[in-house]
Amino acid sequence: MAMNFDPFRELDRVASTLFDSRGPRLMPVDLFRDGDHYVLSADLPGIDPGSVDIDVDGQLLTIRAERTMAQGEGVKWISRERTGGTFLRQLNLGQGVDTEKITANYTNGVLSVMIPVSEQAKPRKIAIATNDTVTVGEKVDEKKGVEA
Repeated sequence: MAMNFDPFRELDRVASTLFDSRGPRLMPVDLFRDGDHYVLSADLPGIDPGSVDIDVDGQLLTIRAERTMAQGEGVKWISRERTGGTFLRQLNLGQGVDTEKITANYTNGVLSVMIPVSEQAKPRKIAIATNDTVTVGEKVDEKKGVEA
């Protein structure tokens, strides 16, 4: 089996191993608005759906997941680039979302979280009322009526 040796990749791997604090890693996410809800998509390949935990505390959304790697007793690793550990992402939802109706789905390594916009934050038209009252800037002459 032929393998190419890339010294820069190896240096990057060694540096990340040395400086890794073993704390939670960030997961890449996309966030967009689609009509009356936001959609957050997070890449979580190789993660057991049972290890994914989503919490909402006030306006703080927390996504946590765990990837465990097989140790392989008695095997000699040729290359091991995939890492295990905890992945964490927190987002401040702000005002204008309905935290009670958040839903999530995990398919093919992608976690999708649907965050609905609250009714108060949805765009709406404001009706304009009309009546026969005098508007600002008009003079009223009791005998003749309204003058411009």
